[in-house]
Amino acid sequence: MRRAAPALLALLALTLVRLAIADLAPLAPDEAYYWVWSRALAPGYLDAPPMVALWVRAGTALAGDGALGIRLLGPLSGALGSILLWDAAERLLPGRRAGLVAAALLNATLLFGVGTVVMTPDTPLLFFWVACLWALARFLGSREGGWLIVAGLFAGLALDSKYTAILLAPAILLWLLLVPDLRRWLIRPAPWLGALAAFASFAPVIAWNAAHGWASFVKQGGRIGDFRPTNAIRFLAELAAGQAGLATPLVFALCVAGGVLALRRGWGRREPAWTLLALLTCIPAFVFVQHAFGDRVQANWPAVLYPSAVIAAAGLERRLWLRLRAPAVALGLAVTALAYVQAATFAFPVPARLDPIAMRLAGWRGLADQVDAARRASGAGFVAADDYGPAAELARALPGVPVIGVEPRWSLFVLPRPVFAGKSGILVRSARRGPDVDLRAWASVRPLGEIERRSGALAVERFRLYRVVGRGRPGVAQAVLPHPG
Repeated sequence: MRRAAPALLALLALTLVRLAIADLAPLAPDEAYYWVWSRALAPGYLDAPPMVALWVRAGTALAGDGALGIRLLGPLSGALGSILLWDAAERLLPGRRAGLVAAALLNATLLFGVGTVVMTPDTPLLFFWVACLWALARFLGSREGGWLIVAGLFAGLALDSKYTAILLAPAILLWLLLVPDLRRWLIRPAPWLGALAAFASFAPVIAWNAAHGWASFVKQGGRIGDFRPTNAIRFLAELAAGQAGLATPLVFALCVAGGVLALRRGWGRREPAWTLLALLTCIPAFVFVQHAFGDRVQANWPAVLYPSAVIAAAGLERRLWLRLRAPAVALGLAVTALAYVQAATFAFPVPARLDPIAMRLAGWRGLADQVDAARRASGAGFVAADDYGPAAELARALPGVPVIGVEPRWSLFVLPRPVFAGKSGILVRSARRGPDVDLRAWASVRPLGEIERRSGALAVERFRLYRVVGRGRPGVAQAVLPHPG
């Protein structure tokens, strides 16, 4: 503990910085959308399982409806997850001081640094994935079956966070099958009780999907069958570049080398710890490489492979990799610090097309002010948006104005339906979506002009405004979105 004290103090300081950035940085549209989820709690949603909504609801109950409340559990789970990862690495690779190295490498990634400040389904997913890995490491060290049940419970909670967690199932099953010393556990009740715990925690999501035409499963599962090999080289290059960027280049190189080492020692020698690390790293990597043969892989999707990859990287023993550790951590933390400064202040005047932070976070308050000015000038009584992100942002920024979400997804929410037949409002539509408004939603539509979302002097995104009149029975689902407070 004496040796660990400086690292724990550093983790505490890093967590306080993350809490400060969580409070200062504007909300991204997806975060505002997940806040809407938290005000309409359900066992499932179109885009993901419900855990992110539960985390937002818990955070706002503790810290209010502002950005800090919405994001509160992100920095806290990052700190606890780092400690669990540390302990797991010490147990899987004893005698190498792998825990400190693994935790430092993970915290140095831009992926984890940003992921613990913003609130997305990846935030609880990564925490429960690490917790499952930690329980498996405890099982390996103690051979007590109860830890397999705990691992199953954490796997189920990860699956309640994001469907990517289904990859834990084949990894754990193959681990028990491939390691000779572990096969006998397959005829014992513990792993099957763990599977039952996972199923029980995920059953409400299944029930919600069954009651809603399997909407979420169909939406997410529809990506599996895509196969367009002509684009594979481009998609694979984007995948590799995205991972090198989000992991930061030196940490990414260490993780790749660690993954290769884990595969060699796991497949060749069937060493239990290395086999587990290889499976938890390589199965997600294979799935996303396969997906790149059909469609683009979003850079954050492979996040789940990094906890095991950084532990494997901590087991590298060649001098080159040992010398690379400190520069990798320093570079990663420096890049993350720049991202934090930009998210909180937008101090760097980077062109919008090159600044993903400004593209997501900047200018929503100013946009809402322009929308409200247009509403008052036209005598309109409500604001509507046909994209969930801007709709959620406007609902948070315009507390005294009815804000309506207009698109099919809102039919799946338990939210009030508007009664605005014959009443006028302002429709806000991103110029990137084209000029064609869905006329099924409105009795009349009249263009009013364009406004911009800005980051300082730089334009980030253009929006078209329309004066619309509500239908008595609109042909597209509509919902009145909640306001803070």
